[in-house]
Amino acid sequence: MSDSTAIAQGASAGAAPHGEHPSYQRHHFETVGQQFDATNFAMWIFLLTEVMFFGGLFTSYLIMRNWYYRAFVEGSHQLSILWGTANTTVLIISSFTMAMAVWSAQMRRKGALLLFLGLTFLLGIAFLGIKGIEWHEKWVKHHVPGIHQYSEQAFLNPASDPEVFKEYHDKPLSPGMAQKTEEYFFLYFAMTGMHALHMVIGVCLLVYIFIRARTGAYTNGHFTFVENFGLYWHFVDIIWIFLYPLLYLISRY
Repeated sequence: MSDSTAIAQGASAGAAPHGEHPSYQRHHFETVGQQFDATNFAMWIFLLTEVMFFGGLFTSYLIMRNWYYRAFVEGSHQLSILWGTANTTVLIISSFTMAMAVWSAQMRRKGALLLFLGLTFLLGIAFLGIKGIEWHEKWVKHHVPGIHQYSEQAFLNPASDPEVFKEYHDKPLSPGMAQKTEEYFFLYFAMTGMHALHMVIGVCLLVYIFIRARTGAYTNGHFTFVENFGLYWHFVDIIWIFLYPLLYLISRY
């Protein structure tokens, strides 16, 4: 169903008596369609600012990777492709469940809306849990920047990390380059941390939407909030689709 059709049906279903506005139409809008277009446009403007914000982080990463390529390769090998792939799978599935939640709101199916909102919430929590496991591993291995001094021994000392030593003892970094792995992990925590913050905000909003949906909101023809939140959720998922190859894959081989 197209947006215009769904809006039209929603407007007719929730329309008040002649001469009055539907309960969910704000007084400064002439029609429900005008209200939808305005809020949808505002959401896209917000997402544009988010693109510029993350674009700065991506640009910083690419510049620093060009300067300290070997250090970034070494840093990338400290990440688990298994956990990164698991998180990517979780987010792709969550995009599907969120899309189904929007569809359920448009079709005014309360039960389905609650189901898909709940599944999206659980998948979001699963993503954050996996990311927490990864961050804890970096803490244990002393990869948190600014806390431990980096040296070549961080990669070439078997006592520091036997698995890393086994893989890299015959590939010594140039003098001082090992310290530049701290630049990689700074960007890793900055980028994944900001992404996780957006996920936390999304999960909290899902709780709010779920509570309101239980009272019958969003299935009375006014699903704009759910649809705009869906845009936000898909945007956060797309950001991870870029982070995953940048941080986990392109420096592996």
